Amino acid sequence: MTKGLTVRGLSFEYGAKKALDNVSLEVPAGRFCALLGPNGAGKSTLVSLLTRLLVAPKGEIEIAGQDLRAAPRRALAQLGVVFQQPTLDLSLSVRQNLMYFAALHGIARSEIPGRIDAALDRLDMRARADEKAAALNGGHRRRMELARALLHEPSVLLLDEPTVGLDAAARAAITAHVHDLADRGLCVLWTTHLTDEVRDDDALLVLHRGRIIQSGVTGAIRGNQTLSDWFLAQTGAPA
Repeated sequence: MTKGLTVRGLSFEYGAKKALDNVSLEVPAGRFCALLGPNGAGKSTLVSLLTRLLVAPKGEIEIAGQDLRAAPRRALAQLGVVFQQPTLDLSLSVRQNLMYFAALHGIARSEIPGRIDAALDRLDMRARADEKAAALNGGHRRRMELARALLHEPSVLLLDEPTVGLDAAARAAITAHVHDLADRGLCVLWTTHLTDEVRDDDALLVLHRGRIIQSGVTGAIRGNQTLSDWFLAQTGAPA
């Protein structure tokens, strides 16, 4: 059984507007894949379909070999998600937020403390475990949300523009952490409109007007151009 993410022939419409048009992609385990697209390209719609906030009338989604349509609970159990908009309870501590999420996932009570500590250690957040989420800066809140997404040990990690609103240092730190997770075997799909978050050895998918218009390894795709210049030529969108 594959531990990656597979999408086949996915289409979705809002009334007369086609948001996604026959989108297919495959991201294996141990790969960081950047889904790069300008605002309005369809990235958020794709994320909503992958997380079953929306249900596509056409197409197939498999998460770690589990069919999202036929077995949604088993499929979503293999998925960790960091949404674009923060979803923390700011009145709770870091540890309390993670304990609540672990309980929602049905993790055994005896396992929860160890999983929380391991997730916080991975992101250098253990020292802040008892701080209120409201007291954290934007970068540390994002690290906390990433730790939360990893608690149930998913096979696939989906991040929807996770560095929005962060300063350059925090953006670089989060990007580096997630690349390291991919190096350790996790399947990662990272959506962004920022070309400086993409490395030359990353898998790259370019989404524009609801369609995948380019795919491959970033360095090979961009050729002699900077990725920013290449992306502008492809989509007309500066990045």
